[in-house]
Amino acid sequence: MKLRKAWLLVLLLALTQLLAAASAEDAHEDASDSENPIEDDDDEEEDEEDEDDLEVKEENGVWVLNDENFDNFVADKDTVLLEFYAPWCGHCKQFAPEYEKIASTLKDNDPPIAVAKIDATSASMLASKFDVSGYPTIKILKKGQAVDYDGSRTQEEIVAKVREVSQPDWTPPPEVTLTLTKENFDDVVNNADIILVEFYAPWCGHCKKLAPEYEKAAKELSKRSPPIPLAKVDATEQTDLAKRFDVSGYPTLKIFRKGRPFDYNGPREKYGIVDYMVEQSGPPSKEILTLKQVQEFLKDGDDVVILGVFQGVGDPGYLQYQDAANTLREDYKFHHTFSTEIAKFLKVSLGKLVLMQPEKFQSKYEPRMHVMDVQGSTEASAIKDYVVKHALPLVGHRKTSNDAKRYSKRPLVVVYYSVDFSFDYRTATQFWRNKVLEVAKDFPEYTFAIADEEDYATEVKDLGLSESGEDVNAAILDESGKKFAMEPEEFDSDALREFVMAFKKGKLKPVIKSQPVPKNNKGPVRVVVGKTFDAIVMDPKKDVLIEFYAPWCGHCKQLEPVYTSLGKKYKGQKDLVIAKMDATANDITNDRYKVEGFPTIYFAPSGDKKNPIKFEGGNRDLEHLSKFIDEHATKRSRTKEEL
Repeated sequence: MKLRKAWLLVLLLALTQLLAAASAEDAHEDASDSENPIEDDDDEEEDEEDEDDLEVKEENGVWVLNDENFDNFVADKDTVLLEFYAPWCGHCKQFAPEYEKIASTLKDNDPPIAVAKIDATSASMLASKFDVSGYPTIKILKKGQAVDYDGSRTQEEIVAKVREVSQPDWTPPPEVTLTLTKENFDDVVNNADIILVEFYAPWCGHCKKLAPEYEKAAKELSKRSPPIPLAKVDATEQTDLAKRFDVSGYPTLKIFRKGRPFDYNGPREKYGIVDYMVEQSGPPSKEILTLKQVQEFLKDGDDVVILGVFQGVGDPGYLQYQDAANTLREDYKFHHTFSTEIAKFLKVSLGKLVLMQPEKFQSKYEPRMHVMDVQGSTEASAIKDYVVKHALPLVGHRKTSNDAKRYSKRPLVVVYYSVDFSFDYRTATQFWRNKVLEVAKDFPEYTFAIADEEDYATEVKDLGLSESGEDVNAAILDESGKKFAMEPEEFDSDALREFVMAFKKGKLKPVIKSQPVPKNNKGPVRVVVGKTFDAIVMDPKKDVLIEFYAPWCGHCKQLEPVYTSLGKKYKGQKDLVIAKMDATANDITNDRYKVEGFPTIYFAPSGDKKNPIKFEGGNRDLEHLSKFIDEHATKRSRTKEEL
């Protein structure tokens, strides 16, 4: 009996445990079931967020698009009118009511045409994709392809253009820009009085940015009488043409006059190109008809007077003079005359080139005029050289507008002060200039100039002279790119003469703008600063690849990981250095390493540092940079790899 009770007790205990386990499992399942709806709710919320991103709202009949919903919205539409705007743009605000009227009109079209707007300040991907650079920008999307609209911002014109583009048989008009190849280049260019030619690369970002502006300019210039043609050459395909015209970067633009090339130095947007080419299409020299004009140039002029005196337009010397003027027309103003009265006033016979300085730049230390015989046999290059040689007075006025071309010769002695030739300040300006003249006459091998201290505030600061406390400061810029500042002291002719003599004897120390020298510089890419440029880049025993960059440059940031990988690849070569330099914060102390954009890369071979090789034309990836190094490395640098 006792045994049976014990057995029943054990059985009851086991049953209780089983029931408890089953209850716990049910509770777990209930909990799991209760969790699943929460997960489903999260998924639903995420789906709702995605739907919100893709949702297209309508404001006063205009659809509001962004980076997220754009593709989905336009995917099934034949034609869409787009406006890229900025919320702060005044023109956009003025245009808004007109745009809403356009939307209403096109909504009633058969079939309806969608009208949309995009805030380009927030939809950065779309703004970049459609090359939006101003506000408002209007484009018509036809089967996914953007058509530029550059008409007036009126309802009538925009609606008419959109309806035209929306027609089923509409096709884009052919490009006005001519496409040149080696087969047609000479025939087109040699027969054109003037033509602008762009040498481009299909992958070049700057070329892509220029393309729509270039085509717009081509359309505008084609309407002129006579028209001025614009053309383009794919330099990656037409390599012979690119080599023939020394194309080393993209885009390269050149003006051709009857086949003769001239550098294009004008703007790169529609109206700038148009204005520049219209000016270039005119004669390079303007005719002077009266003696009074010459006298006014001399009395009140601000620049050298260049005047050709000839018998007439058929004079062979005149034709040569025109050719020379074409090569220098961007740097100097050329004039010519057929007046015997003017020839008599100048005391020259016909067939002469005369260069004279206006009165304010004349001095007793230099000739009143320079005269050159110009005949039909005179080479245009000889005329050009004569103009460049004699265009500057003994002490000229260096300006930011003429600095690059006029004052490129070194050594250049510059005296900085408040330069002002207006009536009230001319006496003070000439007082200091006369002090400089006293010294300049004794150093004909140097170029002397005065410069306004405010125009050259950055240069004065880099020289360490902005806080000198002196009204007049001086510096010398030499052939190698080095700069020397005169110690602040009361300025006079003796002080300037002593400074120039010290430079001539090599007793001056250069001023170098430089970041601090890095304490640890053992990484794969050596950091170069102004103070270490000569020690690292100009080391005659080592090959050096040097990248000049700017911290704010997007292309430089993209290059950084590639350049670091390049440094790691060649780190084992003791005779090869991969280096970089922030060119905005450091002086490049050798003028052979010219930097006109970022990034700029040079290979400085050992033993020939004065002839660096610029990396141009190729992709800035590891493969092309490595190939560039391997092609130009000296035997010393190649030895380890060959072994």
